[in-house]
Amino acid sequence: MRAALGAARDAALAGEVPVGAAVVCDGEVIALAANATRSPPDPTGHAEIRALRMAAEALASQRLTGCDLFVTLEPCAMCAGAIAHARIARLYYAASDPKGGAVEHGARVFDQPQCLHRPEIYSGMGEAEAAELLLGFFRDRR
Repeated sequence: MRAALGAARDAALAGEVPVGAAVVCDGEVIALAANATRSPPDPTGHAEIRALRMAAEALASQRLTGCDLFVTLEPCAMCAGAIAHARIARLYYAASDPKGGAVEHGARVFDQPQCLHRPEIYSGMGEAEAAELLLGFFRDRR
């Protein structure tokens, strides 16, 4: 989670919403990404999507079976769907997102019968730091 939090801090410095994600396989970080939706403009540039793409390329496989995903914010519906399709084994996320999250809030993607893969889910690791990054980022923009 430390690597993902570092990526989130980098996103904030770049003017992006501070969310970071890391894919870990066999104890090694194989992909690390931050949100990048503004430059270049990309509505799918969420940290999770970017990290999953990098990990798939690193492993030369669309299936990331046995890999873990660490992300600083509860994934949205788009990202949760990608996590399921990638067959991520374990999802760790720091801060909950009551407005846009889709794991324990909103759509609850992994609870739907159409979801063919459900990772093990762990939340709260690094929650205070992730929440403060987000609160500070938005506070500075108001």
